[in-house]
Amino acid sequence: MRRVVIENAHVATVSGEEYPDGHIVVDGDRITAVGPGPAPEAGAGETERIDGTGCLATPGLVNSHHHLYQWASQGMAVDGTLFEWLTTLYKPWSKMDAEVVAGAATAGLAWLAKSGCTTSTDHHYLFPKGRGDLFAAEIEAAREVGLRFHPARGSMDRGESQGGLPPDEVVEDLDTILAETEAAIDRYHDPSPGSMLRVAVAPCSPFSVTRDLLVESARLARGKGVRLHTHLAETLDEEEHTREQFGMTPTEYMDSIGWLGPDVWLAHCVHLHDTDVKRLAETRTGTAHCPSSNARLGAGIARVSHLLEAGAAVGLGVDGAASAELVPLAGELRQAIYMQRARYGPTALSARQALEIATLGGARCLGREDEIGSLAPGMLADVALWRVDGFQAAVDDPVVALAFGPVPPLERLLVGGRTVVAGDTLATVPQDEAGRRGADAHRRLMRLAEEVL
Repeated sequence: MRRVVIENAHVATVSGEEYPDGHIVVDGDRITAVGPGPAPEAGAGETERIDGTGCLATPGLVNSHHHLYQWASQGMAVDGTLFEWLTTLYKPWSKMDAEVVAGAATAGLAWLAKSGCTTSTDHHYLFPKGRGDLFAAEIEAAREVGLRFHPARGSMDRGESQGGLPPDEVVEDLDTILAETEAAIDRYHDPSPGSMLRVAVAPCSPFSVTRDLLVESARLARGKGVRLHTHLAETLDEEEHTREQFGMTPTEYMDSIGWLGPDVWLAHCVHLHDTDVKRLAETRTGTAHCPSSNARLGAGIARVSHLLEAGAAVGLGVDGAASAELVPLAGELRQAIYMQRARYGPTALSARQALEIATLGGARCLGREDEIGSLAPGMLADVALWRVDGFQAAVDDPVVALAFGPVPPLERLLVGGRTVVAGDTLATVPQDEAGRRGADAHRRLMRLAEEVL
């Protein structure tokens, strides 16, 4: 069993103490020791020693909401609201194929790794007919980049002709969705301890799916023992739409059909009423907070401080690259802090609260807080080691340097004890190649989109 020892670092465990001059010991894919001072003497076997002088060690960050395919459609509809942005982009998205998804996912996951992410979800809800196996393409990209992956098989079955937002050509019928989703779970979901791949069930949103799909998706997910995910309460337009269609707020509607609970996490939740905040906390429903995307689309500022005060699980997400271009996950710590303080005052969210959201909060959303999101013996060895010397050294508190400043260089990123980033450079897929694949995916999608634009 291979051993990795990190010493002389400021260790922020998130779940417990901090050690200004501490160590982390990794044996195989698990952490076996964390504490102050030098590491215990190693036993027999190969040991890699990493000098963490000038570095901050944190749990690997957890990205709780994303749309990887959108890497191929960045920089479009830059001044639109969510609904305007969607109606503009549905057309080119309807032409994407597995090659586009593979390139976009490779670039997107590589970018996440470069920003300290060790676990990412992905909400893929568009499956144009005859375009190859899009779900398999992103799963292979995650395997190649080396991140722990929680893809969510999304869906839409409520097109314009049924009062929904998406055009009819990008929706699927209920039977196809349920069959394909069940097949994806059976083929890919790995519930075992230390799993690198778990699948969730994720109808897109209340304004793009039918009630039947939501009900049947929940039944399928709970029968298979997997988690549920969707968008909710992202904009005021959505609330108006949901009230008009169902006579309820988005949260009330989802609650009425059994879609709140400890096996559910929801993206955005920007426009919540006090009763919604209370209900999410009571049902232990998670929220994925995506501050840059919410700002880019003018959606608003989520009530993260109130959710935390109520005891709800809150994770951090970058959302799709088309609504938050090139946003690093680590950069969302600062965005989350600044957004909350801009609305609720300078004590609304602290640096350590933001770090917890980005790590343990995301793990809670994914149901994996017993394995990831903190640094402690027995936890999976998902570790980010940030360089906070150099310019960052003017800030005495390294957690503040990480959360308030620009994203520091990433000295090392371990996923299950395996090095994915070293010296701020991707160590799995060649870094320049990952970037090229993303650019090629964009150019290919634009060529395919000429058929409909």
